Amino acid sequence: MIKPTPNPPDEIPTPDNTSPYESADSKRLHEAAERALDHYLNPPRNPDAKRKRGPMYAIDPDYTSEELLANVSETLGSAKTISLDFAGMLPPPHRRTLLGIAQLVMLSELAVNRVLDTMELPS
Repeated sequence: MIKPTPNPPDEIPTPDNTSPYESADSKRLHEAAERALDHYLNPPRNPDAKRKRGPMYAIDPDYTSEELLANVSETLGSAKTISLDFAGMLPPPHRRTLLGIAQLVMLSELAVNRVLDTMELPS
């Protein structure tokens, strides 16, 4: 029977005194590889460069407190609905945890709605 691949050599040659700097070309190649790795894995820091710092999320200052509270109420209502829908797909121990989270969200929604109900609108 003929094997599709040849037998491996009996003894694997080990590079005893092999250096990446055997010739000028191999030294230049090694230096270029080091520069490339440094460029991608260890970029130089420029302390003089100014980064634009600002808020990650910004709320438009033109919105009133009532509009923001209404938005929070809608967001909490959506989070409650999502968590209740998802809880039905989980096994009982995880379901109870998610139902507890949904209850906390619902209580927060009730508190926001209470603030909205008692808030005096500007005339």
